Amino acid sequence: MTVLPRRSRRRLAGIVAVAASAALVLSGCTTWFAGSSSGTGGDNGFSTGGAAAGSSTPTGEQVDAALKPFYDQSLAWSSCDNGFECATATVPIDWSDPSGDSIELALIKQPAKSSTRQGTLFVNPGGPGVSALDFVKDSVDFAVDPEVQQQYDIVGFDPRGVGASAAVKCVTSAQMDSYLYDIVPGTRGSAEWLAGATAVAKNFGSGCASGTGALLGHIDTESTVRDLDALRASVGDTGLNYLGYSYGTFIGSEYATLFPDKVRRMTIDGVVDPTSTGFDSSIGQAKGFEGALRAYLADCLAGSSCPFSGSVDNATKQVQTLLNAVDTTPITSSDGRKLGSASLLTAIFYPLYTQSSWSYLSQMIAQVKQGDATLAFQLADAYNGRNPDGTYQNNQTEAFTAINCLDYPAVTDAATIASQNAELIAAAPTFGPWWTYGDIGCANWPVAATRTPGPVSYTGTPTILVVGTTDDPATPYSDAVAVSKQLTNSQLITYEGEGHTAYGTSSCVHSLVDDYFLTGATPTSDPQCTT
Repeated sequence: MTVLPRRSRRRLAGIVAVAASAALVLSGCTTWFAGSSSGTGGDNGFSTGGAAAGSSTPTGEQVDAALKPFYDQSLAWSSCDNGFECATATVPIDWSDPSGDSIELALIKQPAKSSTRQGTLFVNPGGPGVSALDFVKDSVDFAVDPEVQQQYDIVGFDPRGVGASAAVKCVTSAQMDSYLYDIVPGTRGSAEWLAGATAVAKNFGSGCASGTGALLGHIDTESTVRDLDALRASVGDTGLNYLGYSYGTFIGSEYATLFPDKVRRMTIDGVVDPTSTGFDSSIGQAKGFEGALRAYLADCLAGSSCPFSGSVDNATKQVQTLLNAVDTTPITSSDGRKLGSASLLTAIFYPLYTQSSWSYLSQMIAQVKQGDATLAFQLADAYNGRNPDGTYQNNQTEAFTAINCLDYPAVTDAATIASQNAELIAAAPTFGPWWTYGDIGCANWPVAATRTPGPVSYTGTPTILVVGTTDDPATPYSDAVAVSKQLTNSQLITYEGEGHTAYGTSSCVHSLVDDYFLTGATPTSDPQCTT
């Protein structure tokens, strides 16, 4: 039962697929552009903490006595992974009861490379469920420009529930294979299919409850935001510097709402609107991927070796036909897994995240048309974090589901579901049908949602940069516009182009963001970047 994204699963930061006996890297070699200037920090009245190595010197700021053990902890950084430093922090499992049980969070740091250190820059790649620790360790040059690395300690921490921190644990690798790839019997929406999908969801949720325990009810985004503020104080920064992508923008905007006087410099790219419901997110992504598919098809049909023919409308219908065909007659892979429509959709979505990966989508479709599911499963596996030996790199699927089910109340009313299903199919004829009944997982989740969607706000002085891409398939541009209005003192930066997030794609955005982190400079109006 493939889990389709209600949020952006992750930023496409580099996957390896094998096709035509060659190793092909998707979007892992992005060119980075240096910022336009450099400078020293410490503006806006914020201090930048102690030394970049050894033990941190907390800010010592005034907080409630019950919170002092978490805000005043000194992080013991030790060498790890070829020039990085690692540490563990302690936070309460429940911030409303800080004297209760605690959990540990894992952090990694690349110390600033010059003496003009401005403090710590926290980075989050999105998800929810993606490891920020791995993101910094494996892709620091992809995450942050080398010139910014000169002046900031670059820190990634795995949010609660994720990766190397206290993590959600649900199933074995074999059970995860079944959850992600098994084909639920029956026609989608039929009584047989609904019963099967509900049973799968209940079984998965039960495994998460028994494997995770009390933590499962406390991995909501607000708790992560409170963790971030304690970490900011622990590293010694009186103001937060933050770069968040995709779901990481949700963390950033919520932080600005809860701690407006603690923001120093913040950029959020590929923005999630916190007012969106689960359905708003689903239909936004369905429309976004439908638009990305049509853009891909137009490009494909204009070139050579395209696996489609005719007009874009005709090619779109060919995609729909192919999805229906693999449901009727699934393609068996060499390892015995069967490629149905849900797994094929995952394989289609992944290269649609970035225009530079479209050629691999063409290769995959051509193979599937020949009855070969090899590349389709490689793309789906890369998206799902599945290794060639059948194990999983991390717990991103478990964390993704668990965090979303706390952050977004499930819709269970049958009439509302039917209405939403019709709206999805009308808005996105190719992909919309597979977002229908999208609340089955959370409707059967063992822990009730703790958050009601609502607007963020920001009353702080430093300007926040809000970056949106006009043809972002995963986080609609309208979300960036909406959040820029909610955060009163913010500046929208528009990139007119394709792909999920813009900092690694647009030289214009890249230069503006770098200059902002290095000098605090902000554009006086939306620059409407086109390159």
